[in-house]
Amino acid sequence: MRPGDPGHPGAWQPPSGASRRSADAIDDALGGSSGRPYVTFAEPDTSPWTSTESDGDVRRRPRPTGARAAAMAACVVLGVGLIGGAAAGSWLTGDSGPDGTRVGFAAAGALWHGVPVDELFPPTVQGEGAGPGGTDRTWTRVAVAPDSGCADAFDPLLRQALAPVGCLRLLRATYTDATRSNVTTVGLMFTKADATGMATLKAHFARDGLDRRADLMPRPYAAKGTVAAGFGDDQRASWTLSVLTDVPVVVYAVSGFADGRTVTEPQPADDAMRSDATTAPAQAGLGHEAQGLADRIERGLRKTAASASEQPS
Repeated sequence: MRPGDPGHPGAWQPPSGASRRSADAIDDALGGSSGRPYVTFAEPDTSPWTSTESDGDVRRRPRPTGARAAAMAACVVLGVGLIGGAAAGSWLTGDSGPDGTRVGFAAAGALWHGVPVDELFPPTVQGEGAGPGGTDRTWTRVAVAPDSGCADAFDPLLRQALAPVGCLRLLRATYTDATRSNVTTVGLMFTKADATGMATLKAHFARDGLDRRADLMPRPYAAKGTVAAGFGDDQRASWTLSVLTDVPVVVYAVSGFADGRTVTEPQPADDAMRSDATTAPAQAGLGHEAQGLADRIERGLRKTAASASEQPS
């Protein structure tokens, strides 16, 4: 027998005799009229079991205890927190919603003419753990190029590869490291493409390895009267290029030696950062220079775009 079933020693039993006063008796006692509505109460359920009914089939399952109810509530709170955390992190990782829209995509496309240059290219950039072996780096800006188009900023093959998204505007700045022995140009190419166009170009670069081809290296920006004055095409040593999909921007960086020496074996940053790499760019840490600076300029761009998207229109 289950607790609460008739015949169970501990089961509740209705009292013998009348279980309630008649409606007429209550009315007489209160001076009211006959026919007054009344309420009766069902047998209280003191069983630790609860019943469910489906298609006439009554099934009984354990009633949640206080501890179990608390655990269920905790799971709900945890689930809501995880969902909120995923939504908050979607911007930094470039994830999109189900409809394919990107937070701040349109706002980011206008940053090239509405944001101070010091916000996009800070005078000093800190690179904690960005150097070989996790060493820290500090980069100081030595020159900022006037905003321009892309006609003379890229080699013909790279310009052709980027053509599908269109060049709206190009912003560039050149930095040097703390020892002033290395120089790095970092660029932000704002495109005319939508999110789909950027995703298509990114897939094309990844599929064909276009970001690793030496004949598709970006060009540096050499400024007269600075430590980067001799930073020309022949001095390019290592580079990185990323097609972003959450903002209409292509981010790149190219590094070289500040003394103007010619580099005969340029190497993509990913390869030059490997611990077993023995090329001159790798030994000088130029892969870390290009990748580290590009990463931090990209993070700043995303942060600025997120702030711009939150401003009332």
